[in-house]
Amino acid sequence: MTNITPIKVTIDSFQELVIKKSHKQLVILDISAEWCGPCKILESVLNSVIAEYNYDEFLLAKLEAEDENMKIAGQYSVRGFPTVIAFVRGKEVDRFHSAKEHDFVHDFIDRNLEKF
Repeated sequence: MTNITPIKVTIDSFQELVIKKSHKQLVILDISAEWCGPCKILESVLNSVIAEYNYDEFLLAKLEAEDENMKIAGQYSVRGFPTVIAFVRGKEVDRFHSAKEHDFVHDFIDRNLEKF
């Protein structure tokens, strides 16, 4: 099994790496902030969960909520960090916020894989 590797997204690459790629596969976008404690906890959980999937099952994109990237957070009405948004065919189909446990994140991904 080849594991999924998170990709970094910026405001300049968002259209290409999130919106366009979500027409070919599920894209999970993790919007977090470096200073955010729950973001660090969720990052660890996400890394554990994605190790259970093959690299081609979905794309995990990470957006650091700073500077120009905050425009994307605003566009999607992000009210707190971390926020995780699932994209299918260019549209948001699901989301959660705050740190969550392994099983919750695994169920979130499985539920959204079914939508693709």
